[in-house]
Amino acid sequence: MAAIQAGDPGLFGPDSVTWQMHGDPMMWIAGIRALYLQALHPRAVRGVMQNSDFRRDAWGRLMRTANFVGTTTYGTTEAAERAGARVRKIHRMLRATDPDTGEEYPIDEPALLLWVHCAEIDSYLHVLRRSGFPLTDAHADRYIGEHRAAARLVGLDPGAVPADRGELAAYFETVRPGLAAGSEARDVDDFLRSPPTHPLLVPARGTLWRRVAGLAYASLPAYAHELYGRPAPGPSTVTRRLRLTGALLRGVPARVRWQLPPRHILRAMERLGPGSRPAPYKLEPNAAILDGPGEGAADSDGGDGTRWGRAG
Repeated sequence: MAAIQAGDPGLFGPDSVTWQMHGDPMMWIAGIRALYLQALHPRAVRGVMQNSDFRRDAWGRLMRTANFVGTTTYGTTEAAERAGARVRKIHRMLRATDPDTGEEYPIDEPALLLWVHCAEIDSYLHVLRRSGFPLTDAHADRYIGEHRAAARLVGLDPGAVPADRGELAAYFETVRPGLAAGSEARDVDDFLRSPPTHPLLVPARGTLWRRVAGLAYASLPAYAHELYGRPAPGPSTVTRRLRLTGALLRGVPARVRWQLPPRHILRAMERLGPGSRPAPYKLEPNAAILDGPGEGAADSDGGDGTRWGRAG
């Protein structure tokens, strides 16, 4: 990888898997998948719905999450630490109430923070790999391990956070019995299927957004489809659609995509020099480029039990 010029590389730095992955446009679909998955944890989604106007400000929530990911990935160490401190301060002030038992609980419970973290990391990794981003199993393990640093920023003990695919898969097996599609999860599902839109944009919602949200939903593991009670196409069909979408989005020049505010990547390149430009080819060569998504090892499944192979 090219030598990096003087400047603060931030929390991860250009030599990380995270730096290369998070510049990929499929991260947006992965983020929507993460919302679907996170909503299946009753205590976690209740904390969101009781403390924010999700139905009216879901776009704002999605953009704030994207900005946090961009800042912690490509911003300076100071900027990442400030972003984490803001999140921790907000979470410390918020509580939720279980309507069935009357129990009041803080939304920054470690178990809830861990669920949100793992659902995000699993979704980012799963969608990118399955859509053709060249990651081996070793890269996937590195990525999961790198995000123990991000977990610390939101208030988690890094030592209690999964460090590789095996630990992430074991975590999901442990938490799955407690997942459910309650009323709050169905509210999230309803919103993502048909979000409020200006009348002039309703046609675009029907032709574009529903396809994007539908693909994010389809990429969920089978148990999530069962809980939501909505079917999805077969795995091979979903993989083909993810790879086609990935090819289309990656066909848009990166410099064009990165011009969108807040321009985290371009600002990082200005700080560190052109050698810091994120690109999948900067991952280790050979296996990373020759393997298809999930083909780095015979048991590769993206960390959530959903197997895939080469699309075709």
